[in-house]
Amino acid sequence: MKIHELKCWPEYFLPIERGKKRFEIRNDDRGFDVGDVLHLRCWSPSLKDYTGAELLVEVLYVWRSDGPIAGWKGEKFAIMSIAKLECVP
Repeated sequence: MKIHELKCWPEYFLPIERGKKRFEIRNDDRGFDVGDVLHLRCWSPSLKDYTGAELLVEVLYVWRSDGPIAGWKGEKFAIMSIAKLECVP
């Protein structure tokens, strides 16, 4: 199990926090795997700083692309099913 610290913009962070968004799509550059924890830190692009809000989510399932996805930067992507954990360290 790994813990991945990631920036998460408010329009994606808030639905995860509220339990509405249960997936995360990321460049597959970190070796995401089932059982890993994503430490999501809310990042404000307008302020160019963290808001202070944080969440921990567990990766339940990972789907990987085997090539580029049209319109997205990067080579490969991971789409992860996630579940919120109760506390942030």
